[in-house]
Amino acid sequence: MNVPSQRIRVLSSGIFSLILLLGVARFSYTPMLPLMQQQADLSISGGGWLASINYMGYLCGALIASFISNMVIKDRLYRIGLILAVISTAGMGLTESFWLWAIFRFLAGLCAAAGLILASGLIMNWLIRHGHKSELGIHFSGMGLGIVLTTVIIELMSVHFNWREQWFWLSIFGFIFLIPAWSWMPRPDVASITQTGHKLVDSPPGKTFIRTLMVAYFCAGVGYVISATFIVAIVESIPELTGKGNWTFIVLGLAATPACIFWDLVARRVGDFNALISASLLQAIGILLPVIEPNFILIFIGAFLFGGTFIGIVSLVLSMAGRYYPTRPAKMMGKVTISFGIAQIIAPAITGVLAHNAGNYNTGLYLAAFIMLLGSFLFWVLKILDKK
Repeated sequence: MNVPSQRIRVLSSGIFSLILLLGVARFSYTPMLPLMQQQADLSISGGGWLASINYMGYLCGALIASFISNMVIKDRLYRIGLILAVISTAGMGLTESFWLWAIFRFLAGLCAAAGLILASGLIMNWLIRHGHKSELGIHFSGMGLGIVLTTVIIELMSVHFNWREQWFWLSIFGFIFLIPAWSWMPRPDVASITQTGHKLVDSPPGKTFIRTLMVAYFCAGVGYVISATFIVAIVESIPELTGKGNWTFIVLGLAATPACIFWDLVARRVGDFNALISASLLQAIGILLPVIEPNFILIFIGAFLFGGTFIGIVSLVLSMAGRYYPTRPAKMMGKVTISFGIAQIIAPAITGVLAHNAGNYNTGLYLAAFIMLLGSFLFWVLKILDKK
């Protein structure tokens, strides 16, 4: 097989892995949550706890990835993640026990880390070794596609199947995506030189840079998780928009699908840090639009801006982290993702308390926008540190 066609297969394996590991195993829970509350007697607080447990699984996955340097082990864990994604999805429909649901959501969180960190690291390692640009935009389009596909599937199935049957059907679709995600992902090359004979050398940045990057990525995590967790609830809480929550999520996914490719192109022209600053500022605007005027048009524009920026920030940060460690790209990816994961556990709980006290999500959205502005400032600081 020639290298260009192999490159397409490798990148496609990454796309299918994210559709399964994030779209099916993780993000399908958002549109499935209202159905489980209506049909399976899942309480509002129980739904929130399951979301937090999912984020805990994601954080544990990031911790595991940050401590493992061996690419062969990471490849095995990636493949285990593919299997667990199908099992954890089917498991949600096999029981009505909250504690078993919690176990399956935790496993789905681990699977999300396998997609975002392990699959990304394996693909970046292959791209670098074969002389391609180490950009992950095409790979990360799988996240947006996963959101769109699973939400559309659930929207269409809701007419014909109950919550339990929908989880089973999602697991079947997941198994279909597993086949190319498994078979097209090449086994990792552990040689110290690339296919063109260049030696791979890690060039880790200084401690101040890494710490600042982790804080900036924490800010990005707060901005991401507050909107991603509550956007459907925000829409459904507006009387004239009741029933349009899932469609807002679809708009978000459609915007996210080409976003990473777009931000890769922007980064080539203006640099990684300028692209990160711009994406952070646009995301802050997208978060604030539903607060300014909670109408159909502004909420959909906000969802589009949010979907078009949050995954771009993830792609840019992980691509940049991987380039510092070309021999073991998932190591630094895992390290910075820890801060992103901590934000995902803390921020929804704080937002939930604020929403309960205020009667709406406005305060939480103001908080998310402010922290995204802080994150854009920190990316500017990183730009200065990088020049030094």
